[in-house]
Amino acid sequence: MNHSDSNGPASLPATAAASRLDLETSAATGARFGRWIFGVIVLVLAGLAAGAIPRLRHRADLLRETRELSVPTVNIVMPVPGNSVSTLVLPTEVRAFMEAPIYARASGFVKKWYCDIGTAVKAGDPLADIDTPELDQELTGAKAGLAQADAALALAKTSADRWAELLKTSSVSDQENAEKQADLKLKVANVDAAKANVRRYEDLQSFTHVTAPFTGALTARDIDVGDLISPGKELFRLADTTKLRVFVRVPQSATPSIANGLEADLTVPELPARKFPAKVVRTAGAIDATSRTLLAELEVDNANNEILAGSYAQVSFGELKRDPAMVLPSNCLLFRAEGPQVGVVGSDGKVDLRKVILGRDYGRTLEILSGVTGADQVIINPPDALVSGVSVRIANSPKPEIVK
Repeated sequence: MNHSDSNGPASLPATAAASRLDLETSAATGARFGRWIFGVIVLVLAGLAAGAIPRLRHRADLLRETRELSVPTVNIVMPVPGNSVSTLVLPTEVRAFMEAPIYARASGFVKKWYCDIGTAVKAGDPLADIDTPELDQELTGAKAGLAQADAALALAKTSADRWAELLKTSSVSDQENAEKQADLKLKVANVDAAKANVRRYEDLQSFTHVTAPFTGALTARDIDVGDLISPGKELFRLADTTKLRVFVRVPQSATPSIANGLEADLTVPELPARKFPAKVVRTAGAIDATSRTLLAELEVDNANNEILAGSYAQVSFGELKRDPAMVLPSNCLLFRAEGPQVGVVGSDGKVDLRKVILGRDYGRTLEILSGVTGADQVIINPPDALVSGVSVRIANSPKPEIVK
């Protein structure tokens, strides 16, 4: 009991020291383990960061490149004014100054004709004679009817005068005298009707001698001796070709320059080196709604008969001044159901599809009458899928002008 009591107080400090040492050792070990874990975490995070950052950078680059590639790149051109003075060459229809078919007015047989095609005649010259036996008999009958009417008129006049004298002595009644006076007026009217009938047949008989209504040349003869003809049949065709009428249809864009007195040149394929002076004498004064053209008439002197009526020809109007239209390359157009269009790039880089009205075609370039201005940036070779509102990137600087 004493021994244990004597050793007890001495062993307590040793146990406390050992416990303290164990605690310090555990703490040191825990600190080292924590530092090791922290280092491992740092290394893992560093590894993850080293692998993720390039991927994020590559993804950002890929996204930026995709966005850039999604914006189409286009080339543009600026519209330029065309020529304000130009020469207009148009096909024409050449006609005789006066041309008329000559018809028969009487029925009968062709007795004789005097002129053939190509013959120059003057107004009043005989062309043909028509034998009309039935008409001659009708004229004879009309004259006989006139003689009968004259005889009846003479008798009625004598009776009317006599009854008027008898009325003064009350030998006849007023009724009888009135009847005689009315009969006289009836006979006068019958004579007038008979005279008109005779004149009608005389006029018809005058048509048996066919004459030229004006000076010209015969271009057709549709009869021969012995032919049976009736009223309305064409016998000859007469044309005055010493002066020609030239009809041309002028496009609407050139109509402001067409006025009476405007001079032009007429050319025919048979005489390519010759130019015949022509002058505008009148216009229709209205645009044809079907062809959008103005009909103009010109006159050409043809005293030497160098140009044949009915020939194909061309009229050249020189130095026509008009407001210049814009000109664009032909590969700027888009042809769609709405009509021809062009793509215009705005200041915000977005496309605006505009409908345009085309003018003359120069081959590589086209006139644009409306739809664009000189400040517009027009896309060259626009894709077929181009729509309004699409953003584009301009790849070039437009040239100052277009070579036509």
